[in-house]
Amino acid sequence: MMLSGRKLLDEVQEQARTLVNRSLDRHIRLAVTGLSRSGKTAFITALVHQLQQLDLTTTLPHWQLVRSGRWLGGRQVPQQYHHIPTFRFDDAKSALLASPPSWPEPTRAVSEIRLELRYRSRHLLRRQLGQSPGSLFLDIVDYPGEWLLDLPLLSLDYRQWSRQVAQQLTEPAVAMLASSWRDAVCQLNAHTPFDEQALAPLVAGYKAWLLACRQQLGLSLIQPGRFVLPGEYDGAPVLQFLPWLAADPDRSPAEGSLYAMLEARYEHYKQHIVKRFYQEHFATFDRQIVLVDCLHTLSAGRTAFDDLERTLSLLLGSFHYGHNNWLRRLFAPRIDKLLFVASKADHVTPEQHAAMQQLLRQLVYGGYGQARFEGIEIQCLAMASLMASRYMSIEWQGRRLPVIQGTDLQGLPVSLFPGEVPCGRPDEGFWQRQRANPEQGFGLVPLRPPLLPAQGPWPHIRLDSALEFLLGDKMK
Repeated sequence: MMLSGRKLLDEVQEQARTLVNRSLDRHIRLAVTGLSRSGKTAFITALVHQLQQLDLTTTLPHWQLVRSGRWLGGRQVPQQYHHIPTFRFDDAKSALLASPPSWPEPTRAVSEIRLELRYRSRHLLRRQLGQSPGSLFLDIVDYPGEWLLDLPLLSLDYRQWSRQVAQQLTEPAVAMLASSWRDAVCQLNAHTPFDEQALAPLVAGYKAWLLACRQQLGLSLIQPGRFVLPGEYDGAPVLQFLPWLAADPDRSPAEGSLYAMLEARYEHYKQHIVKRFYQEHFATFDRQIVLVDCLHTLSAGRTAFDDLERTLSLLLGSFHYGHNNWLRRLFAPRIDKLLFVASKADHVTPEQHAAMQQLLRQLVYGGYGQARFEGIEIQCLAMASLMASRYMSIEWQGRRLPVIQGTDLQGLPVSLFPGEVPCGRPDEGFWQRQRANPEQGFGLVPLRPPLLPAQGPWPHIRLDSALEFLLGDKMK
């Protein structure tokens, strides 16, 4: 009993400290997400490594806190939520520092890491309270973007969702990949008694289709997200359903029928997985960064690009906007800053970065104005958390051509000019040239991580600008 009481007292004290920190604006939960291949794990690893360095003057000059000489340092501290797995920073860092280096394992579930950031405060009240130097507790929460894409399902019933999938299947390239399961599903009878064994191969075909859409076509809008990243629900019956593509039932299906069971599992998925994720995690975030691999979609073609545009529109609709005043910070946190990042800026030459940023802004344009109207600050940025290339110019056909040099995933040195990034949504001419001459169109070559020092800062592109936007106003 004594031990249990001590544990309870420790938890109460920790919660009290958290409330004090939130009321004084000394605690931020920063959510990091992105779609497949966007570089979330590498971003968090690079960010945590940078924030544990002492001297950042030369490597993060655009972060005003550093430029003004008020940065004192950062360190990892025990996280507040003990039931959430800790972000595997040491494993990710080891992969980057290995010989040869490799990119860390991708995000497959929610994890977090907490840092205490120390700085000299300019805040008069904090100095009077003896709180200079100041501290900001930064919780970095990593979660799959595919799970965020499930939030719009909360507003769709089973029939509406099924029709949404049917609409996706009108795209020829998408429909071609669905041939192994679509025809059989179209022949189903809603009133047939439910049979788990008969359903299993159809669900397996549906899940394989989702993976193929992502891997072969480069699509981003993968729903339900847990079908490709199940997390702790791997093998659970709640992930054994699929959309209804046959004729709608002529009467209400009886309990125990195929249609009734599929509908029940879909609703259970919404209520117990999607809604639970929102309540336990998403609703607690203060600020959000979304990494977007625009370059990959340009290489993948028009179908992938159009899908990315629809996906980002859904993402913007999922964020809970609102200004974070001190009272709301204690009882109802809201995302008040949202940063969209066009990742892998090191995979193109520097003069293309402005176009990357403008392209991303065009992609999120539909929700940009609404976000600002609701009081949220939103910004787009072209960035590379780890710079895997170097720039130079070469002589080619009588003129100087800018190129990037790096090492591809097979360990071979490469020098290339990937192509010009369009400043806005590509027109039909862009896609025609891409199809007619792939070698002269835009082509992304994935690069291996650079050789990094075990100690000291790592090379990056605009990581300091991201920090200024996300944390600058909280460390004054």
